[in-house]
Amino acid sequence: MVVLVLIGSVNLADANERTTGQAIYAQHCLSCHGEDGRGGTKSYADELIGDASIGELTEIIADTMPEEDPDLCVGEDAQAVAEFIHETFYSEAAQLRKRRPTRQLSRLTATQLQQSLADLYQHFFSTPSRAEKRGLSASYFNSGRWDKKQLKLERIDSVLDFDFGHDDPVEGVEAKQFYIHWTGALQVEHTGRYEIVVESTCSMKMRFGHHDHVLIDNHVQSAGKTEFRRTMNLIGGRQYSITIDFTQRKRKTELPPAKIALRWIPPGGTETVIPSENLLPSNSPDTFALQTKLPPDDRSYGYDRGTRVDRQWNDAVTAAALEFGAVAAKEMWPRYSQRHRNDPKENRVRLRGFLKELANVAFRGPIDAETQKIYVDNQLDASDDDQIAIARSCLLIITSPRFLYPTLDRTASSSQRVGTRLALTLYDSLPADTGLLKQISENRLDLDQKNAVDRIRQTAWQMSDDPRLHGKMLQMFFDWLEVDPAAEIVKDPDRFKGFDGPLVQDLRRSLTQTLSDIFWSESSDYRELFLRDWNWTTERLESFYGKGFVPHDPTEPNRLVESKPNKGRTFGVLTHPLVMSHLSYYQTTSPIHRGVFLIRRVLGRTLRPPNEAFTPLDAELHPGLTTRQRIELQTGDAKCQVCHTKINPLG
Repeated sequence: MVVLVLIGSVNLADANERTTGQAIYAQHCLSCHGEDGRGGTKSYADELIGDASIGELTEIIADTMPEEDPDLCVGEDAQAVAEFIHETFYSEAAQLRKRRPTRQLSRLTATQLQQSLADLYQHFFSTPSRAEKRGLSASYFNSGRWDKKQLKLERIDSVLDFDFGHDDPVEGVEAKQFYIHWTGALQVEHTGRYEIVVESTCSMKMRFGHHDHVLIDNHVQSAGKTEFRRTMNLIGGRQYSITIDFTQRKRKTELPPAKIALRWIPPGGTETVIPSENLLPSNSPDTFALQTKLPPDDRSYGYDRGTRVDRQWNDAVTAAALEFGAVAAKEMWPRYSQRHRNDPKENRVRLRGFLKELANVAFRGPIDAETQKIYVDNQLDASDDDQIAIARSCLLIITSPRFLYPTLDRTASSSQRVGTRLALTLYDSLPADTGLLKQISENRLDLDQKNAVDRIRQTAWQMSDDPRLHGKMLQMFFDWLEVDPAAEIVKDPDRFKGFDGPLVQDLRRSLTQTLSDIFWSESSDYRELFLRDWNWTTERLESFYGKGFVPHDPTEPNRLVESKPNKGRTFGVLTHPLVMSHLSYYQTTSPIHRGVFLIRRVLGRTLRPPNEAFTPLDAELHPGLTTRQRIELQTGDAKCQVCHTKINPLG
């Protein structure tokens, strides 16, 4: 009884404070700020919302409000008004309480569409695994072709950048005639346009992405041509199989010097030898990367949202479906047919099974007879040509709302919904792996089942050891740090000599490796994001930023290595040179950019846009002032100080 009385007293006290605050607001604030802080007057047109605490609001009100006589609302009155404002309409929680509940359909974003199609393709092959070793597997033969008896050496080459000249490439392999076979995979970290460059003075053939897909064919050498370029869209977190056959043929005329290099131009980067951290020596399953250009998604909330549906997006999805249909007929259907070659079924029966399985995976669950008739049977009946039938079926499946809107199917089981959510969260994709599909089909992810939470947690842990999560992780961290991996960073060459494209590319590699270390470590101690006292560096970075790092391998000057720990100093991601270079101008540093970044991205606070844009004061016009003093001079106006009292000290 005493407890009930105390609770009632507290609630009554809170109600009285809100009533007092409401009365004071109505008397002194309503005329300017309007009902529920909606504004509307000439002086205060903006809505009264934000993320200041009650204490900060109290201080502002006591010092400045009401504008005509700030002494009218101080002390307990100021606090009562602050509590009323904060609770009723100012805070984010208050805004959420006021918002009417609505249901919005959310389609796949561009990233999710690319990843979903890649996994829909890979379902018919196999799932790649995360590898620790780096480089490409190499086999050296003392002959002009694959000959087991003439195999002299097998090893892992960390990069492909060899100039053998007229010398023997390795011991036991003669320069006059030899054959080298490299195999492995290219691991891509960020989605975007990549240019693959191969320089070869000898006969060479390169397969990429699929065992039958010849990207570059110089098997019959082109006279005088030694450089070959191909541009394509690649998807972050994916592994693309690579096979290179390099042959020095015996000839009566003078042999050309043997040279081969595998380079690339990544998004926003410059041409460089593909570094070892992006090469894997293990074979990777065949992979699909959508080449259709997709329109950008809405990022008004700071992340991609699939909210806009218009003609441009619809046309892009249709083009993507047609592209996927062509690949399904050429690569996926033969794979399925080969896998079921011992089945006594006729070709069309087998093809029906292929398209049904494709629809099952695309629609994130088994389809019923009516759905099969629409998406599979009718399309097979409409054409005797297998490729056209596959293209028709894929066009309907990929453009179907059941594929494009992951949460639309209300008939899905609880297990299906959980599996879909896991795949979207971890991979930006759909459930396509055999293991996850088995969990769903056996209803092991049903939230109503006993120990369901433990099974879901275990499934998530199993899914986390996957290269696709690597791409999702890097996208998350780069978004958080407001670093666009494809953005060009240019500085004044007179002031910052040596800050060029290759240096920026090494900075991206350094930051990527740092984030990867912390994310994939046994402890995954995220405090290391701020407290680590060493960095990843290259010879180029060491030369630009200073000495004191570990020795470099002279055979691989561009290899990432660990710098020596610097006790007492931290090299966390917030002070990483790549992050700092984004938060600065062409010629000067920018404390304001840094302060805004820390407030929004680290402290999670919001800031109103500045009243007007301005150009920073030129240091040459104020040679006697420090950077801090110039910033204080420029932002000293009372209107600026509302935000810059927070921004400047942090920056």
